[in-house]
Amino acid sequence: MFSKKGVLLTVMVFVMAASLLFGGSAELMAEDVTTITVAAFPDQDSGFNAILDDFHEKYPHIRVELEVADFDDHHQSLLTRIAAGSNVPDVANVEIAFVGDFVNRGGFENLSAEPYNADRFQEDIIGYKWAQGTNEETGNLIAMPLDISPGTLFYRRDRLEELGADIDDLQTMEDWIALGEEFAATTEEDNRWLFADAASVYEMIRRAGDYQFFDDEGEPIITSDKFVRAFELSKEVRDRGLDGNIGEWTNEWYSTFQEGTILAQPSGAWLGGHIQNWMAPETAGKWGVANLPDDMFIGWGGSFVAIPEDAENKEEAWEFIQYVTTNVEPQIGQFEAANIFPSLLAAFDHEIFEEPSDFYAGQNVRALWLDAAKQIPEVNTNRYDNIAEDIVGDALTEVLENDKDIMQALEDAEQLLRRRMR
Repeated sequence: MFSKKGVLLTVMVFVMAASLLFGGSAELMAEDVTTITVAAFPDQDSGFNAILDDFHEKYPHIRVELEVADFDDHHQSLLTRIAAGSNVPDVANVEIAFVGDFVNRGGFENLSAEPYNADRFQEDIIGYKWAQGTNEETGNLIAMPLDISPGTLFYRRDRLEELGADIDDLQTMEDWIALGEEFAATTEEDNRWLFADAASVYEMIRRAGDYQFFDDEGEPIITSDKFVRAFELSKEVRDRGLDGNIGEWTNEWYSTFQEGTILAQPSGAWLGGHIQNWMAPETAGKWGVANLPDDMFIGWGGSFVAIPEDAENKEEAWEFIQYVTTNVEPQIGQFEAANIFPSLLAAFDHEIFEEPSDFYAGQNVRALWLDAAKQIPEVNTNRYDNIAEDIVGDALTEVLENDKDIMQALEDAEQLLRRRMR
């Protein structure tokens, strides 16, 4: 015979088993779920959101909460919180302009070391991007490459047709400037331009080549021929009235895309997602994509993911990072959602690169971007890149707005940069 105690124990075991089978498991599992915070800037959150359902299905023990702030606020907040060692996210999303500072400043996990052993993925990631996430002194990977962004030229296909121009004949900056003058002359009103802002010419040229603002020894090179040419051509575009002096991310800028008052806009491939999804969706079929003039193959954006040393959930953070950076489907999922271009080489063989785009009148723009991505040189990064970007940008404004002498502006900018570095 069973004792009352034995019967009670049997009943309890049965109830617990039934609970696990018929719903109680969800409550028990909830106790084992770890929530991680992923701090991201706008656009990247669109890519993350596109793949989170799949991630949560594959990793039911992890829940991801996105923490999104404006681009500059996001990076400044990260720097402040990491320096303080408090309230840090588990995963930090870092854009290319800031990565040199982040990987050399300290405060992030060495992903080359145990338990991450990220170096095993090095051959799987496009080479120049891996180098940018690596500490230049130690050789340790600090920021895992998430995406790249080949530079490209978005142009109004319909406007070129009106002018009788062939995109294949537009190979140099001089070719585009000449066509811009034709376009501006098609109306008596001052509302047709080659570019929205002459500064975009500078942005193209300064990103070209093996170096940005510094050489391999960390010396500023902003008085070099590259920057002189960038300033000169920007000034020429402005002086000829071929830009609208319209700043990016303004309503007036959006209007130039919607109304076709510009011939072209150089940027990273990611801009295509904005044009198509919300900036000017009604212009489908009127756009084309070309490589940048003068055979400039450049990176224009792209980002990394890193783990702060003071993060609370490093193991789960690394699982998320591995998922989004080393697997084809999430890399392609982000690309489909927001033109966030894969950095994973295996993703380059995906069928998506064989598909034409209706928005671009049937042009296979992804294949063009893929070819450009393969030709981008390995560009060094420096912890002072974002400071240099601000200083040289201000110098260009002095040239464009106040007719300051170009060489004087660059020399003054370099002097200020050296002072800031000290």
